[in-house]
Amino acid sequence: MKILHVIPSISSIHGGPSLAVFGMVKSLIKQGVSVEILTTNDDGNKIFNFPIKEKILYNEVPCIFCNCLPFLQKYALSNDLAQWLWQNSQNYDLLHIHCVFSYSSMIAMVIADYCHVPYIVTPHGMLCTWSLNQSYSLKNIYMKLIGYKQINKARAIHFTTNQEKEEARTLDIKPQSVIIPLGVNILPTKIDASVHLHDLLKIPIHVPIILFLSRIHPKKGLDYLIPALAKIAPTFPFHFVVAGDGKEKDKWHINHLLDDYKLKEKTHLVGFVEGEMKNLLLQGSDIFALTSHSENFGVVVLEAMAAGLPVLLTPGVALSSIVKENQLGYVAELDVDSIAQNLKEFLENRDNARIKEMSQRTQDYVQSNYSWDIIAKDLMDIYHQCL
Repeated sequence: MKILHVIPSISSIHGGPSLAVFGMVKSLIKQGVSVEILTTNDDGNKIFNFPIKEKILYNEVPCIFCNCLPFLQKYALSNDLAQWLWQNSQNYDLLHIHCVFSYSSMIAMVIADYCHVPYIVTPHGMLCTWSLNQSYSLKNIYMKLIGYKQINKARAIHFTTNQEKEEARTLDIKPQSVIIPLGVNILPTKIDASVHLHDLLKIPIHVPIILFLSRIHPKKGLDYLIPALAKIAPTFPFHFVVAGDGKEKDKWHINHLLDDYKLKEKTHLVGFVEGEMKNLLLQGSDIFALTSHSENFGVVVLEAMAAGLPVLLTPGVALSSIVKENQLGYVAELDVDSIAQNLKEFLENRDNARIKEMSQRTQDYVQSNYSWDIIAKDLMDIYHQCL
């Protein structure tokens, strides 16, 4: 079985989908499947300096990079990618296409359909209500002209949570829907991570660290989290770490919110992080907060839980239902008072045995349910069904 994964970009700056595709492909390779990734050379505001339309090993995975047209990187517009697919798509048994609203994803569906190569689609939340409501008119036109037609020719639609599947139900999607979660790589334990992080950020060791680690984007709900932090600031000592990058206008807005709510002195804006620094933040902080309007999955939530970090989520984060049902953290309404109350409850109890037991239970749950090896076997079953 030979599978080609097609994704607009694998730059880590784009977050979840880019991270997930590497996890999927590596785990499938371990199971003996022949898998490659076709993508563009988009790397956020830069481009990857790799050979074009040649197979190379990147991040331990066979990848083919194609040129993005300048100034149109956000749409992953690539004549090279289309040309490569016309010439090579029939060499694969199946295409696994990631995302929906990009040229690379849609042209892959069109070419696979024309060349009679079966394909499945992982939308990564792009068919969720919140996502569809952003730039609604353009997306509506796009879906009516070509989107529905090509998505409905897929052999299967891969959703990562039941919530994502339910939100897409109103779109009259005809292919079989499968729910397979994303996985997480368990990071090596860092000894005295809390001590090292407090030292690095020059925070007294007794002061708890509240971590936000995600893109800086209106969807992420920082305009709720920051006012909630301001409500508890007079009562509880804490420092707030914002780890992530975004558009200049969004970063400007967050800076002004921090000024307005007088939280600048308590906040560390550390920018985009990966590798050792990301691991240190996840293992050295006291609680992870993601108060998003919508997250079809939330890989970073799993990463935090795998590190034993208590999480505070809102219902728009699809994993929130699992967190609530299994008492793996806190779930607040997307409301300033509710978020503040849950933060207050954690800070009041962070040193007691219940929180420590929750931390261990969270780690055990992630390791038992979100192993990439288990997920790879489920994906292989779907591939065989589709073929």
